[in-house]
Amino acid sequence: MNLQEYIEYDALGLAELVRNGEVSATDLLVLAQEVIVGLNPKLNAVTLMMLDHAKADLDRGLPSGPLTGVPFLLKDLLVSYGGVPTSCGSRLFEGWTRSYDSEILKRWRKAGLLVMGKTNTPELGSSGSTEPIANGVTHNPWKRGYTTGGSSGGSAAAVASGMVPVAHANDGGGSIRGPASCCGLVGLKPTRGRNPLGPDAGQIWEGLVIEHVVSRTVRDCAAFLDVTSGPDIGDPYAAPGLGEFNSFLEAAQSVPRKLRIGFSEGVPSGRRAHKDCSEALRKTVDALIDLGHELVEAEPDHDRALLEEVFMTIFAAHGAHAIDMGAKLLGRTPSPENLEQNNIYLLETGRKISADQLLTAVDDMNLITRRFAQFFQQYDIWLTPTMAEPPPEHGHLDANMADSRLFFERLWRFNTANTIYNVSGNPAISLPLHIASDDLPIGVMFGSQFGNEALLVSLASQLEQVLPWNNRHPDVSAWNLPDSDRD
Repeated sequence: MNLQEYIEYDALGLAELVRNGEVSATDLLVLAQEVIVGLNPKLNAVTLMMLDHAKADLDRGLPSGPLTGVPFLLKDLLVSYGGVPTSCGSRLFEGWTRSYDSEILKRWRKAGLLVMGKTNTPELGSSGSTEPIANGVTHNPWKRGYTTGGSSGGSAAAVASGMVPVAHANDGGGSIRGPASCCGLVGLKPTRGRNPLGPDAGQIWEGLVIEHVVSRTVRDCAAFLDVTSGPDIGDPYAAPGLGEFNSFLEAAQSVPRKLRIGFSEGVPSGRRAHKDCSEALRKTVDALIDLGHELVEAEPDHDRALLEEVFMTIFAAHGAHAIDMGAKLLGRTPSPENLEQNNIYLLETGRKISADQLLTAVDDMNLITRRFAQFFQQYDIWLTPTMAEPPPEHGHLDANMADSRLFFERLWRFNTANTIYNVSGNPAISLPLHIASDDLPIGVMFGSQFGNEALLVSLASQLEQVLPWNNRHPDVSAWNLPDSDRD
């Protein structure tokens, strides 16, 4: 197998080659390493190589699972790999190391994945663009100087460029779906409680955060959910079962029934999405009508101002707590020397939030969730652009800009449709169905009833057949940049 052949395969395809003896896990590790060595100086997607750990896994023998031998990258945020630092894209948390594997990592490793490195993330995952001071900006493989989104931007750049077929991502406010949209990938935010967060947490940010991956194909997205889904010991709750299907992969291989789909631009009243995002929505509506689905212009009844207030209250309160507890654990003092301005702002804001304010936000979160659920009593799917704007240039979402309010205003304008799914816990998937006028990817998002990822992957597979995207690849090699370039 040569490098070009390696890049063309998805994770399930590579695993099948390993199973059939056509290629070895060692061969795949070497190929993945070659791609990373060749492309990472241009992209800055991978911040830590773990080749010694990967080789030790090979020497011990990988478990026999559905993904045995497939190279995999971890996002440098939340998930622990025992003995390896989880610095969270931050100078404050630099070198933070735990002695154990997170439960979700145990499940990935049991499936046979070969973990070989970690990917870049904004500082503490608190931005919609991957431009941390600690590790430098990650470039979009489709266009140099443009954002990969955040906070799973390093993982998205790694997968889009062909370093690995799938990489770890997590989502507390759009951090799987945003990077998937920016980089032309499949990005599913699973239902709250679908994947484990243990042993460190039962829930994160009052349940806003969920773990999963970014991938190039729908079937990989589904197969990875099969590997990880299900409660851990002591979890406070679990997502519903799959209904008629035995697995998410089986659902992805099924043809959906005729669906009633509500669609809208998904942005606050009085504003419209960027013309490229609106055009992507219209083209998707046309494609779904051609497939026989019923399309109705409609959107859920929700108070956008209340949604933002709820999210920011929970975000700031928990962000401040995490910064203070982490600093205490590491014997450090939070300051502008080790925190970017947006996190200084969150720290200062969060410290002032009272217990009454936080509990009121949780009550309002439950109110929003119930109102949102009513929409899915009438419609199977809600369709919107994933992002309200195409990927901006670096600097537009600079988390260290002096005016933090302007930063968060820009972030809300860019990321307008995502956060309601984090607040409600419903699943949503971004699909790379379109290309903007400046040749950057444009994602389109589909949300469904709580617990119904099976419907999302079924519909996503149907669209993957009629509007295929896996034959589109960014030409990073054309940049012809020196190896030292990381600005």
